[in-house]
Amino acid sequence: MARPGLREQLRRERTLSPPAQTRLIVFDLDGTLVDSSRDLATAVNRTLARIAPAAPELPEPQVRRFIGDGAAQLLVRSLEAAGVSARVEDVLPVFLEYYRGCLLDTTRLYPGVEPALESLADRQLAVLTNKPGEMSRTILAGLGVAQRFARIWGGGDVAARKPDPGGLLKLMVELDAAPAETVLVGDSAVDVLTGRAAGVRTIGVGYGLSPESLREHPPDARVDDLRGVRALL
Repeated sequence: MARPGLREQLRRERTLSPPAQTRLIVFDLDGTLVDSSRDLATAVNRTLARIAPAAPELPEPQVRRFIGDGAAQLLVRSLEAAGVSARVEDVLPVFLEYYRGCLLDTTRLYPGVEPALESLADRQLAVLTNKPGEMSRTILAGLGVAQRFARIWGGGDVAARKPDPGGLLKLMVELDAAPAETVLVGDSAVDVLTGRAAGVRTIGVGYGLSPESLREHPPDARVDDLRGVRALL
């Protein structure tokens, strides 16, 4: 869980009476800003072919369901689905090698993302993802939008992984935003649970990788196009 000191620092630094203006918008990456499922599936299948040549290739829709909790969990689920017995810590370097080679082969921004980010240029924007941070920054730079974000944090940048709120709390401290001034936008229950644990409002997107999980853990608001975020602020 998040360190209590971060929570206390946020409370001390800003005591605001609602409603507070939204100052910081934090986005999930995969399934919210970018559709990376084809490149991830390619890397998964190249990894399987190398470590277990007889293993079946996993179809992209199946791999899509495994994305969202970081590379290690993606591999745990993929290895199980393929019937391959291997230690994830041994397989992970192989997967990362292949994924670095195809990061931007087919990965694209979802429709509406670029104009949505432009419309929010008067707010601080950040990315918090369980994908490795260096890969996340490479992807967003390659797609021409990295400069829109004050911070792009992923695995390796913060110790906590969503839904642990530690990374989000640290972002708020660094970017001087209180919980009442912060919104987290994502496509899955993981993002909603992260936001709730940090005491911030959440917006779910109706596309992406895990929109069905939002039925069990509904966000405070929902949009089917990221351009709708502006109207909710």
